[in-house]
This record gives sequence, structure tokens and C-alpha cells, in this order.
Amino acid sequence: MRIGYTLMTEQAGPKALVDHAARAERAGFDFEVMSDHYFPWLAEQGHAPYAWSVLGAVSQVTDRVELMTYVTCPTMRYHPAVVAQKAATVQLLSDGRFTLGLGAGENLNEHVVGRGWPPVNVRHEMLREAVEIISMLFDGGHVNYAGKHFRVDSAKLWDLPEKRVPLAVAVSGSQSVQTFAPLSDAMVATEPDAELSQGWDVFQGGEARKIGQLPVCWDRDREKAVARAHEQFRWFAGGWKVNAELPGPAGFAGATQFVRPEDVAEQIPCGAEVGPIAEAARAFADAGFTDLALVQVGGDHQEEFLEFARDELLPALR
Repeated sequence: MRIGYTLMTEQAGPKALVDHAARAERAGFDFEVMSDHYFPWLAEQGHAPYAWSVLGAVSQVTDRVELMTYVTCPTMRYHPAVVAQKAATVQLLSDGRFTLGLGAGENLNEHVVGRGWPPVNVRHEMLREAVEIISMLFDGGHVNYAGKHFRVDSAKLWDLPEKRVPLAVAVSGSQSVQTFAPLSDAMVATEPDAELSQGWDVFQGGEARKIGQLPVCWDRDREKAVARAHEQFRWFAGGWKVNAELPGPAGFAGATQFVRPEDVAEQIPCGAEVGPIAEAARAFADAGFTDLALVQVGGDHQEEFLEFARDELLPALR
């Protein structure tokens, strides 16, 4: 299983993220993924720079690691034709190292354009149309499209990379697997669900890339790690069905006011030991995932974690 590093825009500013990207490559990570948010989950995280500007900078301070959005919603805040243009540009800047990760989005980020928040079945309809539009633009030539949710009028990508941008789509159940596996190159999921993994391979017609994500909170002092994980990542306890619906950091603060530090520590490996992280990572490998991106909780606690990853964690995971 390939091990990646998460550039989490909710917990660090743009210059810090670029620095973390360069350090993560030197530490030996195989790939790097970046979240694409307009808001942090909780006010304590304190950041939300524009991911695509940061990706452009990251492409210039790294040489080897693959880059990826984890994930971009191409339906409301961005029109899919514009997402295709952004992805093609990052692929050119990175010399073919970019994968476009897509998902149906969260109210947290998409409500800012004032269009309301549709139910999940409509969001999946919108995502399917968006994936179709992006794929057509990646094929080259002029694209016209008239769908239920989107229209495209004679669009064309004038700077198209020689290496087509791979598409990865986030899924949460059998219905989304069935819908998106035939349309994309890789699967994204945040839980080590073997049924998702197996279903994806069935509908895609072979073993495919399946990319998971695992938050960890490394600190030499485990109590400090648990406290920081609770302060900044207690939103994680709600699960994606809840997390997709809440409209802002205040909503997440209210929804998680009774989540205890020990509840978070049960879900997120905390402390300085390799063992709990390796055990959590093994669950993804056993479920058939090919890639796993780690998230170090706390924007100000990346440098020591990256040293730990270089010296202890990555050798152990491999």
C-alpha cells in the first residue's frame, strides 16, 4: 500500500502548506493530497486558503510525489468546465503528477454561493453530470452539453496535457459505487470498507486504485495529542452523512459539544507510538485499499510529525 500525506487546508495557511509539501516529499511520502474548503470544520482549525493556488505553488516545490485534490466538489462553488481547466493546468505544472479527486461536497463549503443545499440524490445527479463534462473536455475539442443540472456552450481546453488527468471519485455506498466506478479511474473513501472496495473492482472490471485517508495525532505527550485531536477533529465523529449537511463551523461546534476526548481517541490514533497507526492503516490494506493518505492533526505540529514519519513511521508501514 502506498502511503501519502494530507495537505489539510483547514488547519494551515498557504505558505505553511507549501512548506509542508516540500518537507513531506523529502520525508519519503509517495503522494500528497489536498482538501478543497471554503470553511474549516471548526473555528479552532482557523484556516481555509484557496486550494488551487496552493496546488500551483506545491507543483513547483515538489518533483516526485503525485498530487491530488481530496476532494473537489465540481457542482456548485465551481462549474465543472472550470474544474476541468484547473485540473489540466495543474497537470501541466506538475509534469503529469496530478489526479483530480471529486466528490458530491458538503454544505459547509458550497452554501457560500447562495443556491441552497440539495438532497443527496440530487447531489449525486449533479456529480455524475459534472464527471461527464470534465471527461469530455479532457478528450479534447469543443464540448456542448445540455443536462438536467448543467449546460456547457462550446467549451474547449486550450492547454491540454499529454497525460490525461486521472479521475478519482469519493463514494459512500453501493449506489455511488455503481454510478461512478464506470466513469472514473480510482475510488476515494474515508473508511476501510471492504464492500466498497470489492464493489468498485466489480463495476470497474478489474483491480483499481482505491485511496483512503486516516487522521492521526502524533505528539510525544499522548495527553496533549488527545486534547488537540478533540479540539480540532471532534467533527470527525459525526460521520459523512452528518458532516455533509451542517452549514458552518458553529453548527459543527454545536453538534459535537458532547463528544468527549476519549471518544475522539477511540477513532484517531493519538501519541508517539507507531503501533496504533500501523494497526489503523492495516485495516485499509485488509479492505483492499491501494493507497492511504495520513492526516496529522494540528497545523502547527507538522515538522516533528514529518521527521517521525521519515525515521520511524514510513519504514514500519512499508
